[in-house]
Amino acid sequence: MKKLIIACLAAALTLPAATAGAESISGRVGLTGRVGFQIPADNESDFFHNSTDTGIVGGGGIIYGIDSRFAVEAEVTRSGFGSETGDFGVTNVSFGGQYRFANLDRRFVPYLGAGLDILMTDYYPYGGGIRDVDTTVGVHLSGGLDYFIQRQLAFTAELKGVLAPDTDINDRTGTHVGNFDPSSVSGTFGLRYFFN
Repeated sequence: MKKLIIACLAAALTLPAATAGAESISGRVGLTGRVGFQIPADNESDFFHNSTDTGIVGGGGIIYGIDSRFAVEAEVTRSGFGSETGDFGVTNVSFGGQYRFANLDRRFVPYLGAGLDILMTDYYPYGGGIRDVDTTVGVHLSGGLDYFIQRQLAFTAELKGVLAPDTDINDRTGTHVGNFDPSSVSGTFGLRYFFN
């Protein structure tokens, strides 16, 4: 019985030591990969209201911990979704920061984020032909949770909203044929791997 108690005490003392560093990413660099769903805003194509479908989004990026509470990140994601008039693809180059909350269970680290998004869109109408969609800039707010499986590996889940102004849809002659709203809400999950 004494051996069991000593083993339990030793495990209890070493477990916090093993996970104590998991919460802080101060001075650490990590790569993130994620996949999920995206709910895009409806838009106006060829001057008709154009309802969109929920699509798939995926991508990856890099994160750097400035200190135990603040981090900066850069990500590139690609989403694809259908609509009543054709298929859209949006590449989002995102730059932002995170505020990471302290938690009693240091393996779970919730965070809030915000930043700037550069949105590049492709549009392929069902009737054939190609439309040009202007690149635009937006902002995002995000909230998520990192769960550290090990010190260097974390499971991540995130909800992100992107708000951006409408941009022009033009045909190949440069004639304005509609407006595209790149705003969206997405939910993703993935992994973060920290090198140090």
